[in-house]
Amino acid sequence: MNRRDFLTAGSLVGLPFQAAAMPQTAPRYTGKPELKITNVEAFVVNAGRNYVYVKVSTDQGIHGWGEAYSAGPDEATAATIRDFKDWLVGKDPRNVEYLWATMYNFTRFPGGLVVNAAISGIEQALWDVAGKAAGLPVYMLMGGKCRNKVRCYQAANSPEQAQALISKYGYTALKATLGFTDAVPMSATVRAFGERAEAMRKAIGANVDLCFDAHARIFAPYVAYELAEVLKPVQPLFLEEAIRPENMDSMAELRKKVRIPIATGEELYTKFQFQQLLTAGGADIIQPDICLAGGFLEQKKIAAIAESHYVEVAPHNPLGPLATLVNIHFAACTPNFVILEYHPDDESPRKDLVKGDTIVVKDGYLAIPDKPGWGYEMDEEAFKRMPAKPWHRAFSFTPDGAPSFI
Repeated sequence: MNRRDFLTAGSLVGLPFQAAAMPQTAPRYTGKPELKITNVEAFVVNAGRNYVYVKVSTDQGIHGWGEAYSAGPDEATAATIRDFKDWLVGKDPRNVEYLWATMYNFTRFPGGLVVNAAISGIEQALWDVAGKAAGLPVYMLMGGKCRNKVRCYQAANSPEQAQALISKYGYTALKATLGFTDAVPMSATVRAFGERAEAMRKAIGANVDLCFDAHARIFAPYVAYELAEVLKPVQPLFLEEAIRPENMDSMAELRKKVRIPIATGEELYTKFQFQQLLTAGGADIIQPDICLAGGFLEQKKIAAIAESHYVEVAPHNPLGPLATLVNIHFAACTPNFVILEYHPDDESPRKDLVKGDTIVVKDGYLAIPDKPGWGYEMDEEAFKRMPAKPWHRAFSFTPDGAPSFI
């Protein structure tokens, strides 16, 4: 095949278009050298909490879906997505690097929650278009699979729930949400946390990994150190968000002192902040959120930086079924991936957000899809039945009435 024929076939990232892989009902790529974005839409829906979705449409009938992080000011995220539309219409959606830089660079100031969530959702939708145009799963555009299934864990609130989840889904790891509070005295809270951790370990045995999450609620590193000390006997896979993430030097100092793995990163954005964290030596395991940190390719770059520091990646994944599927594609093609946070969608209103069945864990693992793009189509008719509602995470206060961290 000469160069002109190769371009006419609709290649992407060096991979020729494979028409046989496209579903018979899906719009077909016509073979034009370019696709053009015609619309960028944002949807805020409520399925127990708010979820923010992005749809990118093209002139050849191919569209893509992405999920942006929802943390409370969700209409602001949707408005930002719609504002980016004028920057993107008319451009080829497969030029993901160019379009990401357009959004990130021309915003001028480094973005926070809202801007980075909007960019992440749009970026994912661009990759969905690219995969569908090529007739390939997105991970095949990123070097292909380096594993055949994706290990995952679920949160458990009690020893009894942990036993039930292992029996039902065959998990090889669980995350204990045992509840860290601001009760007085703090030593009593730390001691109770350790006792509950020991009860969890006794209930599930020695051959299931346990993770623990402090939810970035601890401000003082010495409290986190005491917490890590009481967790040592249960040999956790990691302690997540042990202290607030703003001071990476403090996180690095804590990591040097404790004798259990430290995981963090769900509140950080882009490769730039993760580079600072990793250079400081602040984590054994990083937890970027693919709906917040900059999207699919940005998370791949973050993982590559981590790999050079011998650090593993366990993505933060508290959102909907599309976010889970995008993370599965990431895990499929990322060598230093270790485990994925998972919430069963088949038992939640979230299952109605997508057409067809959601992916369900089996023997502690998630299957890797083989459909073009992400492999999910969102259900816009269901969106109409799930209007957005005012939503934010529950507030928390210390015993003296001061606002706490959540």
